[in-house]
Amino acid sequence: MESKNPVALVTGSTSGIGAAIARRLSMDGFSVVLHSRNSSEAGHALASELGAAAYVQADLANDTDRVKLIQEAIGVWGRLDVLVNNAGISRVIPHNDLAAATPDVWQQLHEVNVVAPFRLVAEAQSALREAASRGRPGCVVNVSSHAGVRPKGASIPYAATKAALNHVTRLLALSLAPDIRVNAVAPGLVDTTLTAEWTQAQQLWRERSPMRRAASPADIAQAVSFLVASDYLTGEILLSDGGLNLT
Repeated sequence: MESKNPVALVTGSTSGIGAAIARRLSMDGFSVVLHSRNSSEAGHALASELGAAAYVQADLANDTDRVKLIQEAIGVWGRLDVLVNNAGISRVIPHNDLAAATPDVWQQLHEVNVVAPFRLVAEAQSALREAASRGRPGCVVNVSSHAGVRPKGASIPYAATKAALNHVTRLLALSLAPDIRVNAVAPGLVDTTLTAEWTQAQQLWRERSPMRRAASPADIAQAVSFLVASDYLTGEILLSDGGLNLT
């Protein structure tokens, strides 16, 4: 039976930014499909916490799993209105250590950070177009990075994948309009368990960013919620770095 509530799939949503996005969209009235590659216990626990939520496990480096994820996400409530491509991987490599940025690193990051979001949109396209027939365009929000906008980031391969994701966002916005809107959020530093020990970055945001702090996961979730709520914006890359780009 088709859900009366709109349905959102949030990839990489059992912790950090993804979990915050899932919680925010649940508060906004969405039924939510959670996803992760490994942490199924956390996924099921969060699904129980949110109520109108389900969990699907899939490895986004594997195209068979990508197809399965979309099929199962649609199958839960018979519809899909919003796709948030939050899942991604990174490698910390000094930008001047070119030898460490091996072809394997490039391929692994590109597969998960660029190819996977594109393939999920391709598989979800029909369901997202059906959302438009219910009165609101389908919606895709890609979680990118300020490293895709400025020459920064954990590594050159990582930054390059996020720059590619930004351009894919714009290309899809042109290709899929008006039935599907496609935007991206590009966070700077976000306070998560992953970044807790990044002392230099933390100091940089405290001292140089106009807002004098890194983002919280809830800050990024709010930006995603804003893009989802709009029926007009498309092709935008919403830089969410507390104004660091101004300095």
